[in-house]
Formats: sequence, C-alpha cells, structure tokens
Amino acid sequence: MVRLTRLNHAPIVLNSDLIEHIDVTPDTVISMTTGQVFRVLETADEVVARIVEFRRRIAGVPGPADPEAEAASYSEPAPSAP
Repeated sequence: MVRLTRLNHAPIVLNSDLIEHIDVTPDTVISMTTGQVFRVLETADEVVARIVEFRRRIAGVPGPADPEAEAASYSEPAPSAP
C-alpha cells in the first residue's frame, strides 16, 4: 500500500498491486485494474519510488539512502531532437 495525496489534498492509500498504469497529463493520473482513476499531487517518479520502497519493506530488503533518486533512474529518457 502506498500513501498518496489527491489533488484536493485529501490523503489516499492505494494498493500498488492494482495499478495498471500511470499517465502524466500534466497531472499524475493513476489507472487501476478495477477501472478506478485517481489524480494525485505526486509525480509519476514519486509514485514509483513509493511503490519500490513499499515492496522493499515487504521483502525485507534494505533500500538506498534516497529512494526518490533511484526512482528517477526508472524514468523514460527525454525524446531526442530530430
């Protein structure tokens, strides 16, 4: 479970196993396998970092000192100029 913040600043806790995909539109839009859609204040990279940290805690694997920096390494590269 990951703690996030809706656009109206209300906290929400999501089951990360049910996340189908995350869109950036510029809001972060999380689509669940249940068909629900959530818009959150956190960036897609922050959401991924929280999921990675949650799964590390569950598995008992120590994480890096800065999990958000590691999540940035999972980001898609910027498109190159033609």
